[in-house]
Amino acid sequence: MNEITMKLNADRLIRMALEEDITSEDITTNSVMRKKQMGEVQLLCKETGVIAGIWVFERVFTLLDENTETEFYVKDGDKVEKGQLLGLVKGDIRVLLSGERTALNYLQRMSGIATYTSQIADLLKGSRTKLLDTRKTTPNMRIFEKYAVKTGGGYNHRYNLSDGILLKDNHIGAAGSVKKAVEMAREYAPFVRKIEVETENLDMVKEALEAGADIIMLDNMTPEMMKEAVALIDGRAQTECSGNVTKENIENLVSIGVDYISSGALTHSAPILDLSLKNLHAVD
Repeated sequence: MNEITMKLNADRLIRMALEEDITSEDITTNSVMRKKQMGEVQLLCKETGVIAGIWVFERVFTLLDENTETEFYVKDGDKVEKGQLLGLVKGDIRVLLSGERTALNYLQRMSGIATYTSQIADLLKGSRTKLLDTRKTTPNMRIFEKYAVKTGGGYNHRYNLSDGILLKDNHIGAAGSVKKAVEMAREYAPFVRKIEVETENLDMVKEALEAGADIIMLDNMTPEMMKEAVALIDGRAQTECSGNVTKENIENLVSIGVDYISSGALTHSAPILDLSLKNLHAVD
C-alpha cells in the first residue's frame, strides 16, 4: 500500500467520515462564527513517535474548502518528538473547527500504527524475518492502516480476500483435509497465485508440504514446535509465524528463522499518537 494508491481511493472514505461527523451542520461552530474569517492553527506533537497520514490530515480540510492551506515541517515516516511543531493549517476558521476532529482522528490513528510498527520492526533488525500486518483492521480504515504499517517499517500481507489464497482452519474443514483444500485451490485459482496454508501442528505441516503449499503459516505454535517445523520444511516453502504476536513477545520468535512474522496487533492494538491542533487565532 503506497501513497499513490491511497490517494486514488481515499476521498470517498474521508467524505464518509466527514458526513458521519457533520450530518447537517456544525451547530457549535456556526453559533460562534456567523461569517467567514481567516484563521491559523498549529499542529503540535504531544509524545514521541513516527508520523503517518499527513496527506490524509490535509485532505480533510481541502475537501471542506479547497482554499485551505497547509504547511508541514515533517513528512510521513519521520520521527517526531513531544512538543514539536509539525505544521500549520490556514483557512476559514469554520473549516478549521469543523474538520479538526476528523483530521486528527486519521493522523493520530495512522501515526500510532506507524509508531507501534516501528518499535516492533526495530526488534527484527539484523534478522532475515519481515514483519507483516493482517486483515484485522478497523472497518473502512484498512487502506489507511496498511499504509501506516508500511510507513512504520512493516510490510503488507494480502490486502483483502481477493488478493491472495490463505487456507485457514475452517477452509480446511470445509474441504475435508489440507491436501484436498490445496488441490481445490490449485485447480480454481489463477496459476500466478501463491497458496498459503495455516497449520497448527507438525502433522499439518507435513501434509501442507506434501500438497505443495507455497507458504506455510505456523499458527499459535510454541517456539520449540516452530523450530521443528522450520527444520522440517527446510526451505521447500516459505514460512510465516502467526498468533498473538506483540511487541512484548516477538523477541522470542526472531531466532526461529521464519521468513515472515504476522501480527494483528499492529492494527488492532496500536495506541494512538497524541497530537493536537492548538493556538487557533484570526489572521488577515
